[in-house]
Formats: sequence, structure tokens, C-alpha cells
Amino acid sequence: MADKLKIGITVGDINGIGLEVIIKSLLDNRVLEFFTPIVYGNTKVASFHRKALGVNDFSFNVINDPEQANPKRANMINCWQEDVKITLGEENEIGGKYAFISLEKAIEDLNAGKIDAVVTAPINKHNIQQEGFHFPGHTEYLQEKTNANDVLMFMICDELRVGVVTGHIPVKDVSEHITEEAILNKLELMNESLKKDFWIQKPKIAVLGLNPHAGDNGVIGMEDDTIIRPTLEKAREKGMLCFGPYPADGFFANHAYEKFDAVLAMYHDQGLIPFKHIAKRNGVNFTAGLPIVRTSPDHGTGYDIAGKNIAAHESFMEAIFQAVHIVGRRREQAELSQNPLAFRKLSRDRD
Repeated sequence: MADKLKIGITVGDINGIGLEVIIKSLLDNRVLEFFTPIVYGNTKVASFHRKALGVNDFSFNVINDPEQANPKRANMINCWQEDVKITLGEENEIGGKYAFISLEKAIEDLNAGKIDAVVTAPINKHNIQQEGFHFPGHTEYLQEKTNANDVLMFMICDELRVGVVTGHIPVKDVSEHITEEAILNKLELMNESLKKDFWIQKPKIAVLGLNPHAGDNGVIGMEDDTIIRPTLEKAREKGMLCFGPYPADGFFANHAYEKFDAVLAMYHDQGLIPFKHIAKRNGVNFTAGLPIVRTSPDHGTGYDIAGKNIAAHESFMEAIFQAVHIVGRRREQAELSQNPLAFRKLSRDRD
């Protein structure tokens, strides 16, 4: 039990469904055989959500530091002491304020090595904007806090893995961000993550075109022929197995993604719309390229269903287990690299 990974969990917007999916994910004690959960929030807020769900046989073990975590319980660190007014389903400054407090404390402990990974419940990208958080989302915040050169929004499920070249930017700005450098960086991040985090020795990556029909030989835009194709040639010269650009509509409609280990889309919705349709309730957002492991469910704050006890927790549960698996693979690979098998040249005359 002492060797189990400690997984930090942020509560997200306290007026959304974050605590609902957290509580539902931790209700079954059998999950505690695989990890020790440490939720960064507040027990009074958690009790409010628990009562709203009608859950009576669940409580958090209150601790002050991850070292005090009980491996047989769901643990919670009180990140604030004051009483907070909860207005389920409402977007306001309170939800953003405490979402950031939870996130900040969890990342502080993660960077200090007190927890092994973090799973983030959904935030509202508008109300979380405040002193200390001026980012489009979790991904960009984590990149700065961990001093990562570049990161990849990597959506994963059993059937499909999708990354994006451009993330949280307006659609009108996408084409100017589709450059050789950007595509190569994301391909390298994806290729490395597939090897390190998913143990795929020779990843096969499909790359989608920017324009409809991948430009149709320049009839519907030039970027696919002048930027994407030459960049893929350079990537192949570097040893990456990447193919494309493929027209996005036919690629997903014909199930071509089943022939690849991952897909690199040019922009957010091009990749995430088909991903969420295919993944159903089991999609996970993994931030590749960070020195730490962070995952999250593939849904938002769910204001419209907050407090109604109808939020599905499968994506959040899958995010926790993906974090556990990725940390485990990284550690095992690091151990194998430090203790490689001895190489011995065999004689032809051996018996």
C-alpha cells in the first residue's frame, strides 16, 4: 500500500460538476487498490456537493500534507478555511477564485515531488482569469509552471489519440500559426510521448490537412502543399513515421484513424469534435511534453447539470487511471535506462 502512487486531484469550478465526478469516481473503495487520491479543495464545499448528490456513506480523510495521506481512504487537503457561498450552475468570480487556489496548491506539491501526478477537474476559462492566472487554459499554465519548452494537447482513449498543432486560439488566427516549426515541434512531442508514455516503439502518425480536401491541389488553399507536405518530408528525414496530409472529413468517416497510433490535427475543433464523438464518455486530455504528468476529463464545467446527480464520471475515472499508467511507464522506462541488460557477444563456436 505504501508504494501506491499519490494522485493529486483539483476540484475545478466549485459551482460546476467537478466535485460530483470526483466523489462518484472515489465512491467505490476498490479503486484505492491502485492509487491514493489527494483532493485539493475544502471539506465544507465537498460536503455541500455530497449532500446535493444524496451521498451519505462517503467522506474525505482530512490531511495537511500529502505525507499524511491514508492509502485506504480518499484524502482531502483544505486549501482554504473561509466559508464559501456555492451557487450551483452559476458562472461567477467565486468559482474561478477557488478553482485557481486548488490548482496552485496541487501544482506546488507536484513540483515538490509530494504527489506523483495531477488530475484536474474542469475550470471556466473566463472566470478563472485573475492575478497569477492569465492563460487560455490549464495547458498553458502548466507549461509555464514547469518551464516546459513546448507542450501538446493530447486527447486519448482506447480507440484514438489526437493532438493539435494550435490549441486555444481563435479560428481566424489558425492559418498564420500553421508553420513548419510548429508542426515539427508537435510531431516530435507526439512521437516522443507515444514512445515514452505509451510504449509504442515505432509510432505511426497521421497528419490532417488544414483546408477542406487538404487543399485539393491548391484549389482550396495553399498551406497543405506549401507548408504541411514539405514539413512532413523533413519529419520523415528525422526518422518519424508520419503520413498525410489527409482530408479530415474522409479520414474519420472511413475509420482511417484505426491504422495509426495517433493523429495530429491542425486546430482544436478539427481534432476534438471527432475525438469526443468516438471516445464517448471515456476520453482523456493528457498534456504531453511536461516533466510532470497531468490529465483531465474531456468535458467542461457542466453548469447546466451541476447538482442534478446526472453527470457521468467515466471520463474523470479514466483520467485518473491514465495518469497512473503513464507515471508507471515513465518510471519503468527510467529504471530500464539506468540498468540496461548487459550486452555479450556470443561466439559462433558456442555449444
